[in-house]
Amino acid sequence: MAGSPVTLREVAELAGVHPGTVSRALSAETRDLVNAETAQRVDAAVEKLGYKPNRLARGLKTRRSLTVGVVIPDLTNPFFPPIVRGIEDYLDRHGYTSLLANTDGDAEGEQKGIETLLGRQVEGIVLASATRTDAAVAELAASSTPLVLVNRRVDDNRVAAVVSDDRKGVRLGVEHLAELGHETIGHVAGPGSTSTGRARRDAFRAATRRLGIEGRVASADAFTEVAGERAAVELLERHPELTAIVAGNDLIALGCLDALAAAGLRCPRDVSLVGFNDMPFIDKISPPLTTVHVPHYELGECAAELLLAQLRGEGKPEQVLADVSLVVRKSTAKPRR
Repeated sequence: MAGSPVTLREVAELAGVHPGTVSRALSAETRDLVNAETAQRVDAAVEKLGYKPNRLARGLKTRRSLTVGVVIPDLTNPFFPPIVRGIEDYLDRHGYTSLLANTDGDAEGEQKGIETLLGRQVEGIVLASATRTDAAVAELAASSTPLVLVNRRVDDNRVAAVVSDDRKGVRLGVEHLAELGHETIGHVAGPGSTSTGRARRDAFRAATRRLGIEGRVASADAFTEVAGERAAVELLERHPELTAIVAGNDLIALGCLDALAAAGLRCPRDVSLVGFNDMPFIDKISPPLTTVHVPHYELGECAAELLLAQLRGEGKPEQVLADVSLVVRKSTAKPRR
């Protein structure tokens, strides 16, 4: 039979300190009040005894929930779990836990999820589902609820956000295709209602103009494989001369592969393809996808860090731009002459 849980008092006795000192040493908000040698003794005692802090009890004592709400648009999109993991790991290191809400990319679902999380007394929200003019974001900002956007932002840049460098990523993709010799390139864009969709579309147009390349655009109504296929079919029918496509994200790229196959075209023999996000397992498809790598886990960590800074009342909301890089695989090649 398992013994009773280790108590904070037992940790204090082993470390030779007062229980209040243990509490301060184990809280990220008060650890700096404890000298380094004492904090190390507390850590050693915690590890030796296997002590697990009772966060629920601590929350009741401080009248705080020590929880953060995380809202994402699509839990089945492999792009988001690494972001959520980064959020969770950072929160865990600082004594917080997360509650997750999935919106299915729907404004009503987003509002419902946020209301549910606020009903659970979360102290702040990390939101990955924002549209450019998001009413729920405006409402949260007006209520002074601590809020950080991740992966997307709103047109009002006063809300804290952590996003990838969309413009650089698309530029790298277009430049790579141009260096291979492609002169007519298509772009299957994401929804213009999102910052990512608009920024990547605008970046594509700017890059093709600068390089003197013919650029052709079709827009998908969602960042999904199905929507990507529909838009790619339209693009290929209107512009059969295309030799390459830059997709709005990796799921849209998968839809482009479906459209190419349906048209009897092979990638990259007939049409080269570049994705965006470098989501997990995208290197396992055939052909492995050339794509823009986004530091998913680090996006999540940074978003959680900014939110906890808000909870501590530190600084103004920040706009953080995460660097990206191009990962060249087998879906791009020189055009056939």
